[in-house]
This record gives sequence, C-alpha cells and structure tokens, in this order.
Amino acid sequence: MSEPRKSSFISRIRGSTDTLHPSEKRLADAILNFPGQIASYSATELAQLAQVSNATVTRFVRKIGYASFDEARQAVRAEQMDGAALLRVANDDTPQDGLAARYVEQSRLNVERSLLQITDATLAELVSRMLSARRLWVLGFRAGQPFARYLGWQVLQARSDVLVLPRDGETMAESLAAIGPDDCVILFALRRPPKILGTLPALLNNTGASVTIIGDVVGLEDMRARWHLPCATAATGPIFNHVGVMALCGMLASQVIEGAGNSGRQRLSTIEDLHDSLDEL
Repeated sequence: MSEPRKSSFISRIRGSTDTLHPSEKRLADAILNFPGQIASYSATELAQLAQVSNATVTRFVRKIGYASFDEARQAVRAEQMDGAALLRVANDDTPQDGLAARYVEQSRLNVERSLLQITDATLAELVSRMLSARRLWVLGFRAGQPFARYLGWQVLQARSDVLVLPRDGETMAESLAAIGPDDCVILFALRRPPKILGTLPALLNNTGASVTIIGDVVGLEDMRARWHLPCATAATGPIFNHVGVMALCGMLASQVIEGAGNSGRQRLSTIEDLHDSLDEL
C-alpha cells in the first residue's frame, strides 16, 4: 500500500480554521500573509508578530498536525526547496535597493554553476549521441516544458526526427512505446515536477535509449541515466532563476548545429530555401 499523501503547510492551516480559537486565528492570519516567514522565525518572534503568546503558537502547530514548532518550520523549508512560490514570497520589508544588480549576480552564478561543471568530454559524448541517434526525444513537464520545446526546436535545424514530449492528446505510455535502444532521450527534471518523474527515468532506461537528465531536483544524480547535468536555479525572489538552464540549452543546441557538419549545413540551407518559398519570415 502506498504511503498517504501529506497535506501541505498552507492546506493544513486552511483546513483547520473552523477549529481555531480567536488568538489562534489571528496567528493563522499572520502566517498566511507571508507563510514563508515561519522558516526563518523563532516561535517567540512569530508570537510577537501576531501578538499572541508562545503557548498559542505551540497549540496552533499541534492543531494543524505537527508535533512541534520546529517540525512545522522544517516542513515549510522543505516546501520552499520544492519550489512552492507562495512560501518563497518575502514580506514588504524586503530591501528594494539594488534588485536588478542582485538578480544579475545570481544569474551569473547560476550560469557558472550550471555550465562550468560539465567537462568537454561529457559535452562531446552527449552531442555526438544527440546527432547519431535514430530519434532524439526531449521531455519536459511544467517548468521543464518550455526548455524542452526550445531545445527541440533549435536542434531540429540540424537534424530530423526530433520529438518533444508530452504531446497534446497523447498519454505518456503511448509516446514512450515508440522509444527504442537506438534513440537518445533528454529529460528536464525541474522543481516542482509531477509525480511521474519518480518512475520515468527507470522506464526510459528500460527502453535501451541513451538518457540524459537535466535539472535541479533533489536526488538528480540518483536517477537512472547515462548523463546527469545539474543546473543551479537559486533565486533572489519567489520563483526559481532558470537562466542557467537556458544557457545550457543554448550551449547544447549550438554544439549540435556545429557538430552536424555537411549534413547539418545542407539541412539548414534547405530550411532557408523553404522559408523563402513559403514567405514565412
């Protein structure tokens, strides 16, 4: 029997409002305004913020299903790491000076941490496989979907048989049934992924295809794949900074187009001729 799904921190609060005393409701309102604050506040600081007693904080966290305040705080931190944007929103006292500079610096760090750890040998092996495979499959869910579409679109300029999943109107099973040992698969595993990501890497490897996983999820290196390309997505605000992921997509696509040689240039030339014939651009 599978383990029952645990309710999120926010849903526990909202599901308990009818059982809360007035002081506990005041505490709940204060937390719901900026729920991520509990990850960095002590019980005393939170009590002062809501103008309630420490005993009220203790009763409150127990009513919503946690054994202690520290357990509730750890749960919020875990949900922040998973990417829950509501828990990553700062309060109105966050300094506003230098926001652009902080974003630029974080973006720079993410690009460096995403690209510089990839060796030339790994990059060459992966690009070679992307070009030589019978078909190239690029998979992405939620935040990973636009990156899968971008990478697939760019690589399609240099080689045919590039397929991006999931496709409209198809189940994953219907799509996966076509993947074989002569294929190459690139899977984006970015937070917060759907549950299917837990079983998908093993299923993809069972097809015999060469699998690459790109992403920032916890346990990325433990997922079954030939290549693992971790990306840094740390952020200065409530949503993940995916600049490093985009840079990695650009580097891979550029290397594939350059590595395609004469056949790639011929395909690019054919595409440009068709653009002219169709008057598309």
